[in-house]
Amino acid sequence: ESGSGAAPDEDAAAGHPFIAMEYLEGETLHDRLKAGPLSFQEADAILHQVLNGLEAAHAQGIVHRDIKSQNIMVTPRGQAKILDFGLAKVRGGQTLTRDVDTLGTIAYMSPEQAENANVDARSDLWSVGVVFYEMLCGELPFRGSRETVVLHHILYEEPEPLPDLKPSIPKELRNIVYRALQKGPDDRYASATEMLADLRGYEAGVAAEAVGIFNVRSLVRRLRNPAVGIPTAAAVVALISFTSWYGRRQAEVRRIREEVMPAIEEMVAQSDLMRDMEEPYLLVEEAEMVLGEDPELEELASRVSLNIDIVTEPEGAQVYRKPYDDPEADWTYIGTTPMEGVRVPIDVFRWRLEKDGYEPVMAVASSWDIAPDMNGVVGNPLIRTLDPVSEIPEGMLRVPGSEGPLGSVPDFFIGRYEVTNREYKAFVDAGGYRNPEYWAHPFVDGGQTLDRDEAIARFVDRTGLPGPATWEGGSYAPGQEDYPVSGVSWYEAAAYAAWAGVELPTALHWEVAGGRRTPLLRWYQLGGMTTLAPFSNFDSPGPLPVGSRPSLSAYGTWDMPGNVREWCLNEADGGHIVRGGAWNDNPYAFYNVTAIPPMDRSPQNGFRVASYPDRDAVDPTHFGPFAFPAIRDLRAQEPVSDEVFQVYKDQFSYDPTPLNAQVESREESPRGWIREKVSYDAAYGDERIVGYLHLPKDVEPPYSVVVYFPGSQALAGGNRDNLEDWLEFNTFVSFLPAAGRAVLYPTYQGTFQRFDPIYVPLHYGEPTRAFSDYMVELTQDFMRSVDYLETRDDIDTDRLAFYGMSWGGWTGTMIPAVDERIQANILLAGGILPHEYLAARPEVDPWNYVSRVRQPTLMINGRYDTNFRLDDSILPTFEALGAPDEDK
Repeated sequence: ESGSGAAPDEDAAAGHPFIAMEYLEGETLHDRLKAGPLSFQEADAILHQVLNGLEAAHAQGIVHRDIKSQNIMVTPRGQAKILDFGLAKVRGGQTLTRDVDTLGTIAYMSPEQAENANVDARSDLWSVGVVFYEMLCGELPFRGSRETVVLHHILYEEPEPLPDLKPSIPKELRNIVYRALQKGPDDRYASATEMLADLRGYEAGVAAEAVGIFNVRSLVRRLRNPAVGIPTAAAVVALISFTSWYGRRQAEVRRIREEVMPAIEEMVAQSDLMRDMEEPYLLVEEAEMVLGEDPELEELASRVSLNIDIVTEPEGAQVYRKPYDDPEADWTYIGTTPMEGVRVPIDVFRWRLEKDGYEPVMAVASSWDIAPDMNGVVGNPLIRTLDPVSEIPEGMLRVPGSEGPLGSVPDFFIGRYEVTNREYKAFVDAGGYRNPEYWAHPFVDGGQTLDRDEAIARFVDRTGLPGPATWEGGSYAPGQEDYPVSGVSWYEAAAYAAWAGVELPTALHWEVAGGRRTPLLRWYQLGGMTTLAPFSNFDSPGPLPVGSRPSLSAYGTWDMPGNVREWCLNEADGGHIVRGGAWNDNPYAFYNVTAIPPMDRSPQNGFRVASYPDRDAVDPTHFGPFAFPAIRDLRAQEPVSDEVFQVYKDQFSYDPTPLNAQVESREESPRGWIREKVSYDAAYGDERIVGYLHLPKDVEPPYSVVVYFPGSQALAGGNRDNLEDWLEFNTFVSFLPAAGRAVLYPTYQGTFQRFDPIYVPLHYGEPTRAFSDYMVELTQDFMRSVDYLETRDDIDTDRLAFYGMSWGGWTGTMIPAVDERIQANILLAGGILPHEYLAARPEVDPWNYVSRVRQPTLMINGRYDTNFRLDDSILPTFEALGAPDEDK
């Protein structure tokens, strides 16, 4: 039964129930769209009426839940009618469950509907956004060959941008669609009324262009024309709200230009070039929603983001990311591989890749890389292989092969974690110490070969039973089953690997698994020590359970930096290689290569294992002895004469010019001292040096003062306005202001805010004019910092010390010979590097300076440091120092 113009009704006739409904002529919007997208005017008119209808329904607490183009009828007069409230839910009514096959047609379902969560009016507005998208461009925003694919797109992917499909679509209409299609209900329009307000704002703008806001006569003529009277009248009504909408719109534009964009600029200026761009990136996205295509905003976007490719084998993996330095953050879905030119922030990310039937892959990689010519930053592709479930050796993960300066490395597997006490106990309980099959290597101690029984007799715990040196009674301490086994020699590590049917990783394979690709750019692939160290165990009283720190590395391994240092397969001059550093090491031990005696059973010693599925394809030299770089015999080199040295020294002098010094901030530290951020002119160019001055509180001025020169991690860039967040400061510097001395920490050329990638491979030396110029700038930065300290009444520069760590301990063999205002010299983990490939030109060769360092000098070094080696670096440096023997 049907009736014309009658309200819906229900009754029964002759025992048969019937429903009386309005009879409508016309076609569904779905059928209308088969001919192609609508004009903007027609799409606007239909959307306006649909929103009016939903506004009335929502006011009665009714949610339609099945808005789609099939459920919108368009009459010959252009009236839009919403059909089929069959899935509608009244506010407070019963919620349908998963027993219902489809809650709304898949392609139009909101994310919360797709997840069978509670829905409200905002779910209808999502569906309206889908319909509007369809009207404007003739395509659905979320498409796929299967329902599951469509659902996946709705939940995790963004639709193809409207300008790509139809560039002429007005920006205001695009913004309405984008806001309606926000994944989170709170990010969408709160009501149909709010969505109508934006639509009326667009209509008012169109009307203003069509009739002229102030041309009343023209407006009246148009109103008298029946062909345009009705739509023009609607536009006039819209004009009533136009002023209010336009004001809100302009206020939002002003906020973006006056607040958001300057905030992005400030974040970029203050942030590390190579990370921490997530927050400004999100602000860029917010600004783009308001401004659309804007040249100034596009320039900002280029400074905080890059386009990268993400590729997996096989294809079809779902990709998620989150910033490395926020391990508790929610995962952000990126898309499904393969992906080309995906825009992401400039940052270091934790990545997760998943595909049904395959082992999930965890990864760490930056979105950036250093350009091959060292001039700028480029996008860094993410490429990974996923393995079918259960086809990876237990406890291991795949490391993709690579090509590097040390040759080709085929794919291999490595332990996800360090070998634990529990795992090692199984080896001990299986009689591993008694079975000679597992102890195939000759035992050497101090150059002497030992009998097997004699050697193994040394491998006992604190109570004399077979086992690691850290155990007692033949076992580990209660509750430490998941701690890494420690206190083992290289021979014990190799015996366990033989028992488990695996091997120890070579030094190179360990390095590849850790993410280092080339010797000179080793800090950058993962953001180096400054990124990994805060999440690694470099600051605890001892080892921690494996995987308990969020120290994920490039291919999904945990605890490669810190916790325990890990034995590798290779012999080397001095013993066997260990990698990664222990809980009480300097963080840069992560990438240093160290050799220690194979019988060493220090509590820091642990290991992880590896497997080489195609061992015959591995270059056999990778399993052989590890060759440290060639060195020069420092003692055999005669320093230049005093006359020549004076010429060298004069290159560091500069004309006295105003410092133009400023104290930019001063505040009390919770640690018990005053910290000031100061700045002053450099001795060259138009550059400024920022210095961080820490002043003791409980000491009367003038203060004795220490000028610090940092380690290489300062070359990773980034702002360090609060050095107390900086691991190096806390480890090596903070005791000084606590002990009553002032400390100045300058930003030397190439460090922190003055970062430039050209200085990274340059900073330890090379025989080039560029390095000579760099050393002049570094030394002048120090001297200029002392010039500044001399202007302060609260500083006693007659009690001035130079204090350098690592890189700073290397420059400390030169700078005190140039600046004689230094009264004392501290070199921590420093000396002269003897490597031939680092030999500098003679005018900046430290060997020509060290004998002129006559200040009292304290050197603190490690016996097994393989950068500053004991016999060919540390001892020659110490002997050559020009200070009297009693003063060094």
